[in-house]
Amino acid sequence: MRDEGAPRAALKRERVRAYLLGLVDDRRPGDAIPSERTLCAALDVSRPTLRAAVDELVATGALVREHGRGMFVAPAKITQELVGDSAPAAAPRAPGTWSSRVLEFRRTAAGARIGRRLRLSPAADIFHVARLRLVDGGPVGLEYLHIPAGLVPDLTPGRMESGFYRYLRAERRIVAARAEQSIEPTVLSEAEAELLGAPVLSPALLFDRVTSDPDGRPVEYVRSLYRGDRYRILSRLSLGPAGDGRPAPDASREADWWGTVE
Repeated sequence: MRDEGAPRAALKRERVRAYLLGLVDDRRPGDAIPSERTLCAALDVSRPTLRAAVDELVATGALVREHGRGMFVAPAKITQELVGDSAPAAAPRAPGTWSSRVLEFRRTAAGARIGRRLRLSPAADIFHVARLRLVDGGPVGLEYLHIPAGLVPDLTPGRMESGFYRYLRAERRIVAARAEQSIEPTVLSEAEAELLGAPVLSPALLFDRVTSDPDGRPVEYVRSLYRGDRYRILSRLSLGPAGDGRPAPDASREADWWGTVE
């Protein structure tokens, strides 16, 4: 039998969620949110209903809960704007001071899977680099890069920390011209969560990207994890001139996006 109370409960939680988001919009990062007791009384809802909405907003990064202190507006998310394939292959840099810390740097054989991505023999040498991405000193992402060693024989950890694309352009005369990238939701493992300073199983964005030069030669294969509570994607779609009768484009079909930053 259909549970008639379920839709009512869902709508009530959505009302609470909308109210809480209104409080977030009216406050600055770090500002306190009223107590659970105060909110329950103001909204005339039970504590479990309120907590369900709060838990959702904590998971998505709108609120933070501090034990013994209460609830607070979370730091603003880092917004990365994506561009279409008709624009130059350089995504607008997200706000904040970006930096990298190399966690692992080694030269190894590509293997079958990475070799296919980079169009190399499985026995070809590549550099495998794991680095932590930080914004204003706080960790937001993990990147695992695989780079053909033949293209960058003098690559060092220091060059990876100072800007890989900058090094490619200035010292190797290699231009990153195009990329194919997929983005999908995932959750953080215990080890990933520890590195990123986030709760285990918290939401994250998984990026999978192959970047090529103007001749179509792959120059890197990257898998990246970015904290879902600190990072979001903004895309702008051109819908064509008003009134031209054409249907709006399907972004999944007609646009290629790539958006992680140097």
